[in-house]
Formats: sequence, structure tokens, C-alpha cells
Amino acid sequence: MVEPDMVRVLGRSAFHDTSLTSSGDLTYLGGEWRREVAFAGFDVAIQMDISAEKMLFGVSGVDPKRRAELIKVLDIDLSWRMHKVSDGQRRRVQICMGLLKEFKVLLLDEITVDLDVLARADLLTFLKKECEERGATIIYATHIFDGLENWPSHIVYVAHGKLQLASPMEEVKKMSNLSLMRTVEQWLRKERDEERKRRKERKANGLPEFDRRVDGTRVTGDPVRVVNNGWAAGRLNSTVAGEENFVYSSNRVIRQ
Repeated sequence: MVEPDMVRVLGRSAFHDTSLTSSGDLTYLGGEWRREVAFAGFDVAIQMDISAEKMLFGVSGVDPKRRAELIKVLDIDLSWRMHKVSDGQRRRVQICMGLLKEFKVLLLDEITVDLDVLARADLLTFLKKECEERGATIIYATHIFDGLENWPSHIVYVAHGKLQLASPMEEVKKMSNLSLMRTVEQWLRKERDEERKRRKERKANGLPEFDRRVDGTRVTGDPVRVVNNGWAAGRLNSTVAGEENFVYSSNRVIRQ
């Protein structure tokens, strides 16, 4: 948790002012509608025998014209049953639900992954119009750059935990004659090569490839992978006797 004045949205603390989201000024659309089912599995799609129409028209305080426009933009069939739709169709309903009410700031995290080319293009056009006509601000985190050449007003690139670039799109275009996708590809290849060089130098000097902290504990060696969070699915029984949590690596266990 950062200090209240370190990250602010609309002049309010992003992590402390809950009215940002409860008011609808700040909206977030990210991962798919998924849940964990005890004794069955993780990352299970949320499915229920309900129509898209009942979901979309069950939200109160929505401008009917805005709802109709979103249904058209996302090409939603109101007769869809949510337990029978595809991942792409479920994602369209999810996006529509998230955009029914007007926002001032919208955070998007890889929201167009399951959309086809046409639906993605129409959605991006709608979002651009939101900025131009209502003065909204949209931050879109993505690894898919097709069709984004003329969409963003600014580009932000973060690598190694630091801000590498924050420029208007026009400035980014002047930096390279390549497309946005090829430009980003160059950045990522350079980042990967630098990381490989750093790891090679550390190895040559007898240092571990990685040196970082996990939950405040200094960790060296190979990257750790959480394979057991200490609790059995669907039960409040620890699966590691006498301990709350473990992080397992390839050659040792690190107590948190």
C-alpha cells in the first residue's frame, strides 16, 4: 500500500478513496468472469441459465440510448443464454455490463483478448468517441497492438520496474518509421537482450541470476513458483502442518 498522496486519480487517492469506484467515476474492466469452485477446479467460467437481455436490462439508472448503442457496437444477441455462450460472447456481455454507466476514468486490462477483429475495432471506436465527446480518460494495458496505430493519444512503456517512455503518440511515430507493433517489438527485444546480458554477467561473476524480495524476504537463485498456498480448495485446513504459507523453488523451500 502506497502513501495516499503518491497515486491520485481525479485528485483523489487511488488506493484509499473508495468513493472513486462506488461513484462510478473510476471503472475497471479486466479478467474474464471466472471463479473457483471448491473440489472442482480453479478459473472456471461463471455460467448461469440467464439471458443476456435480463442481465443488461436488469441494471438500473442506465441511459437507454447508451445501452442500445453498446448492444449494437458489441453485436450482442439478447437471446443468448449465459450458460451456453462462447468465451467471446460472454466477454462481450461482460464489457457491455461494465460500460453501461458513464465513467470519468476507465482502466482496461487486455479486455479485447476474446473479441474478433470486427468487434474489437467497433469497441475501440466507441471508446475513442467517449474520450473525444465526453472528455473521459482511458488507460489500456495490452500486448495486442494490431489496429491501435491511430487509437491512443499517448504511449507509456514500463520495463524493469521503471518508466521508460511516456510520450504523445505523434512523438512515438516520429521516433520510428515502423508500425506501432514493430516499434514495440524493437523495445521488447532490446529489453530481453539487456536482461540476458545482465544475467550472463552475474553468472560470470559468480552471482545468482536473480536477487529480489518476496513478501519482504530476500530470495536468491532461480525464480520461485508458488505451487501451494497452504490451504486446500474449499476448506480452511492448512495443507502444510504448522505453517501458514510456503513458496517452493526448484531446490529449496523458503519460509515466509
